[in-house]
Amino acid sequence: MTEISSRATLTGILLAIGGSAMLSVNDVAIKFLSGDYALHQVILIRAGIGMIFLLGLMHFSGTGFRQILTRRGRDHLIRVGFVMVSNVCYFLGLAALPLADAVAIAFVSPLLVTLLSVVVLGEAVGPRRWAAVAVGMLGVVVMLRPGTGVIQPAAILVLISAFCYASSHMMTRRMKDTESAMTLSFYVQCGFILVSSTMGLVVGDGHLAGSSDASLAFLFRQWIWPPMADWPWFLATGLSVAIGGLMVSQAYRMLEAALVAPFEYAAMPLAIFWGVVIFGTYPDLTAAAGIALICGAGLYTLWRETVRRKKDVTGDPRGSDL
Repeated sequence: MTEISSRATLTGILLAIGGSAMLSVNDVAIKFLSGDYALHQVILIRAGIGMIFLLGLMHFSGTGFRQILTRRGRDHLIRVGFVMVSNVCYFLGLAALPLADAVAIAFVSPLLVTLLSVVVLGEAVGPRRWAAVAVGMLGVVVMLRPGTGVIQPAAILVLISAFCYASSHMMTRRMKDTESAMTLSFYVQCGFILVSSTMGLVVGDGHLAGSSDASLAFLFRQWIWPPMADWPWFLATGLSVAIGGLMVSQAYRMLEAALVAPFEYAAMPLAIFWGVVIFGTYPDLTAAAGIALICGAGLYTLWRETVRRKKDVTGDPRGSDL
């Protein structure tokens, strides 16, 4: 039984890391597209691609389309609301901030996940796990370089996004016993399609466009037909958010929220990598120090979890202080 539990823990952690890596591709694609398209147009195309992918998975799965049946419509509505507000705020902030800065600010969310997991879910969080999250947050602070002016309206949008993101994972944990990751992802895509289509009908003609602010320009720009050269970016955002969303949702279904949260820090060094490869922005020594702290926090959490599982086998009570 313990061996099965340990295997499930490792699987959940790998899902969190892999899902975060996939979602970092989504960040890059959105950042790339934010200069030419309206946010709601990007989200509609992304959701359409993601929905086709999910329906294909359902078709070839053992349970088929019965997975979309649910008796928890109200809970799905609340969760979808959190996810949509989180996405909109994050991508509006991303349009006006460097990729690494936006991702770094967003990583207040693992601390919020840990806090909310105690307050909302009653999960036990030991001092060592709190310490790991705190070290990861210290890495984020190093990345932010306090006093350099990064805290601006766009950054506040990202902070709001982080709170809503953490709240959505609280809903995932509350719904884990009755709703699959596929079901959770399906209703999120439905929400995105409905809201982005409505926004397109209301402001898609561009009559509110023209703002010099990058975030507002991204929100109210006129819809245009994408040239073929941009479709790979749309495919990247659609597939990455569908696959990454499934993986992260499953991780939060399998494991305590406070255990999963630190491993989402994997997206931080990836943001630096994509910044170098795609946008030509290179990290300096300060950024490297922040990455080391962030990665070290996740690796320490993984090591401590392994130690705790081994002590559980031997009955050593000291293994419960993670």
